[in-house]
Amino acid sequence: MNAHPDSRDHLASAPALTSAVRAGVRRISLSAFRSYDTLKLEVGDGPVVLAGANGSGKTNLLEAISFLAPGRGLRGARLTGVTHALPTGLPGVKPWAVAAEVYTPEGDVRMGTGLAPEGGEKRVVHVDGAAVRGQAVLARHFGLVWLTPAMDRLFLEAPAARRKFLDRLIIAFDPDHAGRTAAFDRAYRQRARLFRDAVKDGVWYASLEDTMARYGVAIAAARRDMINRLNAALVDARGPFPGARLELQGAVDDWLVQMPAVDVEEKLRGALAQSRAARMAEDGASEPGPHRSDLVAVFAMPGHDSHGQAAEQCSTGEQKALLIAILLAQARLQKIQRGFAPVLLLDEIAAHLDRQRRQALFSEILALGAQAWMTGTDEGVFADLGPSAQVFAIRRNSLVPSPRNPPP
Repeated sequence: MNAHPDSRDHLASAPALTSAVRAGVRRISLSAFRSYDTLKLEVGDGPVVLAGANGSGKTNLLEAISFLAPGRGLRGARLTGVTHALPTGLPGVKPWAVAAEVYTPEGDVRMGTGLAPEGGEKRVVHVDGAAVRGQAVLARHFGLVWLTPAMDRLFLEAPAARRKFLDRLIIAFDPDHAGRTAAFDRAYRQRARLFRDAVKDGVWYASLEDTMARYGVAIAAARRDMINRLNAALVDARGPFPGARLELQGAVDDWLVQMPAVDVEEKLRGALAQSRAARMAEDGASEPGPHRSDLVAVFAMPGHDSHGQAAEQCSTGEQKALLIAILLAQARLQKIQRGFAPVLLLDEIAAHLDRQRRQALFSEILALGAQAWMTGTDEGVFADLGPSAQVFAIRRNSLVPSPRNPPP
């Protein structure tokens, strides 16, 4: 597969990849994950293309890589739901596992994760052979962000999906955000359980509400900081991709504009206590917090018909271009802040982009020095990457490398 002749100058303008400061996956192995019984793959540090028919296992491989970050992967699946189905008649369930050797600015790191042997919705994590508590440590070594076809409707879905998208961008940028969101969610669930069980212990509630206030304001502040940084990076349209104006809408977000964070904590504590009292009196009450916030976006591309239009009113193609622009802006910010770009998982990313936008996307990936894993049914749409890409054909959950692949 050769690059189109008229694309060479375009991509040649991107700065050459440098090995000084980068992070990515060097080797990955899967066991009992989705459609894969086992798989081992070694790649270099350039873009990786996975080409194959629908149902061949491309997205499953990206999902496995996404478990090298905190959370439930790019599909948000239940941990027990990704286990490879054993042939009928075979007893037991083999816990899934994903292991990888990643390269980072601090050196190579071996990390692994999977379903706990005892089963249930429990995930175990190992780094350099040692068990670690919690998943946040994964994000401290390198960042992962992704776009999937399911996210094309992000601006049309419920606010929870947009919060998760923004939190993923922050975790890749600021690994400690994973711990903050986990702590808030844990306290939120425990408080909800007290309500379900009709517990009347005010001290117990107050302790959980204190935790929710402290972590909730920290979450909101991190989101606000990320939005401010992204807006600065998106102030001008970048080539064929639009700019954007992003905003957080929510009570806590408004309070952070009006007063210091310590005062917002106290205000949120009081609001949670008030909502608790109303709930116990069966009066009902709104309950502010970062779990109520929403991310809104406005398409910004002067001269374009959709300039100034809310994202949810834009066409599907415009919304996808907007998401790509936000993802690339985050990657540029991370490279400045952390010294290396995140690993990008881009599922079916090129199929619905015109050639100008494909070339711009590929050029940006090369300029960032980012390891991008991209999937598609048509290998030809990645032709403009030329010899920079490592291309693998996926056939029934097995990978066949292109003969022109550079050695890893």
